[in-house]
Amino acid sequence: MERKPTEIRQEEIKRAFLEIVDSEGLHNLSTRKLAEKVGVTEGALFRHFKSKRDIVLSIVDSVEQVLMNSLQNIAMSNGSSKERLFKFLCVHVKYLIENSGITMLLFSEAAHSNDPELKARMLNILNLQRQLAKKIIQDGIVSGEWDSSIQVENVAMLYMGIPISLNIELILNPYGVNTDNFCKRMMCLLERALKKTQ
Repeated sequence: MERKPTEIRQEEIKRAFLEIVDSEGLHNLSTRKLAEKVGVTEGALFRHFKSKRDIVLSIVDSVEQVLMNSLQNIAMSNGSSKERLFKFLCVHVKYLIENSGITMLLFSEAAHSNDPELKARMLNILNLQRQLAKKIIQDGIVSGEWDSSIQVENVAMLYMGIPISLNIELILNPYGVNTDNFCKRMMCLLERALKKTQ
């Protein structure tokens, strides 16, 4: 059995965890299945993570580091608000597709585990996504790109519905999701809500 650096092995464990949950459901996850998928003993799993909760929290860390940092960088970048909102949406959607509805899994786990830390961290991720979307929308209003009479909070909530509904479909639809031009199609809807009235 090949001995790998801790960071690499932890990433393999997290990826295997998500693959099992994605294909078989959280209720079918066991340390035996996880160890087999990674190619280690069950004891080796516990050298890297003390519990399932630790794996889940490490996955939350990854969401914060990868997805949220990317979204924050886009929201704070230069360029037109339209370009930034489109890029923000596409990065968000791409992350969800590549990670098989990861955030919905985490929200579901937070809702059912009764774990205050996990709930607080997931709420923080949700709130930060909404705040970043609001910033881009507000910037577009200030720059004159979008209608100044729109309710920023309402459009931000509309935006939030896109990744949430995509997550649900990624989890529930056994035939796959039509993601062709998904960002462009969703951006058209957002632009209608943001468009200046004549």
